[in-house]
Amino acid sequence: MSGAVAEIEALFAEHGGESYGEGVTMLAHMLQAAALAESEGAGEPLVIAALLHDVGHFLQPTDDSFGYHRHDRSGGDWLARRFPPEVSEPVRLHVAAKRYLCAVEKDYFGKLSAASVYTLSQQGGPMSDAEAKAFASSPHHRSAVRLRRWDDSGKVTGVRVRDLPYYCAEMARLSGS
Repeated sequence: MSGAVAEIEALFAEHGGESYGEGVTMLAHMLQAAALAESEGAGEPLVIAALLHDVGHFLQPTDDSFGYHRHDRSGGDWLARRFPPEVSEPVRLHVAAKRYLCAVEKDYFGKLSAASVYTLSQQGGPMSDAEAKAFASSPHHRSAVRLRRWDDSGKVTGVRVRDLPYYCAEMARLSGS
């Protein structure tokens, strides 16, 4: 397997069993997000973005029991060195997508888990009108919003999904290895 895939497998082996306040492990959550992306017919890059969207939690020390609050940036930066923008940019923007949806959809905030409500308070809260307009102009904002919705839904205990090795060939193709 490629260097990127080996790095990802090592990160998941070391940190995938950790929790971040959602009642499921990080591995289970990220695999659920990828499964949701696949079930909606997302393309390969967006499925892999869904799988890796929280990798930034694995790269930095945690801020508290809810993880590293700037994991979107650290994960996006890390992935950008290994994958095309179609993978890294939705990851980089998935926290901004939460802030955006809180600003533009009246009922979105009420659907957030308690952990997501808390982390939202640490990540800048709902966007202002100007921030929302700027976010909506990003070429990756639609993918980031889709990813955010899978992120929100991928927190179910006991769901059976494909395991990490299933995605390794896709990750290798996308990383160019």
